Amino acid sequence: MTIAGLVRAEEFTPPGPGDFELPALFGGVDKPMLQLVLAALLVVGFFWVASRRGELVPGKLQFAGEQAYTFVRNGIARDIIGSRDFMMFVPYLVALFFFILVNNFFGLVPLIQFPSFSRASFAYGLAALTWVLYNGVGIWRHGLFGYLKHQSVPGGVSGPILALIIPLEFISNILVRPFTLALRLFANMFAGHLLLILFTLGGEYLLLTSDVAFYKPVGVVAFLLAIAISFLELLVQFLQAYVFTLLTAMYVSGAIAEEH
Repeated sequence: MTIAGLVRAEEFTPPGPGDFELPALFGGVDKPMLQLVLAALLVVGFFWVASRRGELVPGKLQFAGEQAYTFVRNGIARDIIGSRDFMMFVPYLVALFFFILVNNFFGLVPLIQFPSFSRASFAYGLAALTWVLYNGVGIWRHGLFGYLKHQSVPGGVSGPILALIIPLEFISNILVRPFTLALRLFANMFAGHLLLILFTLGGEYLLLTSDVAFYKPVGVVAFLLAIAISFLELLVQFLQAYVFTLLTAMYVSGAIAEEH
């Protein structure tokens, strides 16, 4: 390759983790932090407006709010936790699902275009809330030592094998869960946004900046792939909100169950 070719290749800076470090807007507050506040306001505002009248024959907005609430209450909380205990966890699960969903969708909203949970600290903070919740209700239901036994000693297992099983169960059920829960959400949002940046900026460079004629059709293909990935990201963003909420319900169900 000629020196001129090398110079042209270096003109394009590929995206990387540095693109997720956004500058502070004011007082140390940056764009993703504002998105968290905006998402909370949108979720609270939507359900408040949808439920404030509570008519017997619901309008479109009330119907949408009822369907959204019912989706989480029946499809996640009641099915996973069980009909006896699920209602006390419905407010948290509804808020959790739609808060994650809105923040994920921010990645495709024009002028915002940044999924909040592509920041690892945000995902780990949310997972920590779930960790406190399911361990807290488990201790409330079984007592501290009863809960530790419930989570660490599988039913029907006895003998020397417990020396191996108990540490593994404790690490898996108590220590590792919040990390895997957060990592799944963060990694999907990070990777999806990185792909969108790559195909969008790469397509722009090939189509508008590069002086190699052969690259122009490749730039068009890159833009088309960016559009296709955007539709795929919509599905991934919804699924990640659903999986995070579903696993939270499963952890709560396991913590309050009578048998391990």
